[in-house]
Amino acid sequence: MVNAQTVVRGIKNGLSVTWELGKVMVPIYFVITFLKYTPVLPWIARQFAPVMQLMGLPGEASLALVFGFVMNIYASIGVIASLDMTVRQVTIIASVLLICHSLPVETAISKKTGVRVMPLLALRLGLGLIVGILLNLVI
Repeated sequence: MVNAQTVVRGIKNGLSVTWELGKVMVPIYFVITFLKYTPVLPWIARQFAPVMQLMGLPGEASLALVFGFVMNIYASIGVIASLDMTVRQVTIIASVLLICHSLPVETAISKKTGVRVMPLLALRLGLGLIVGILLNLVI
């Protein structure tokens, strides 16, 4: 049964989660927006453009992938939100990130369970690239 205490607890939990996500997403959004007006972001985009083109993504999307691979999906969302991407491109990048997110954390956890880390890392990165390329061809 829903009562006032349940509603208050829900609001507190919701605000707590919003604060945690905001601490990651908002600074990254501002950094990427700032970098768009400097030579840094275009340089990064040019370096990664060949690989990103295989997946039908702009070179700038490489930052979203790197943030997602190293940090978490929420950092990637901050980058994606600051870029002008189509629904198709967001779908492709989200699919890749579903396979290859938070690699350091998840690799450490996998290692504790006795899984060989390098094959797992290669599998996730390889499958992410394959899915990105296939979605680019299909969508």
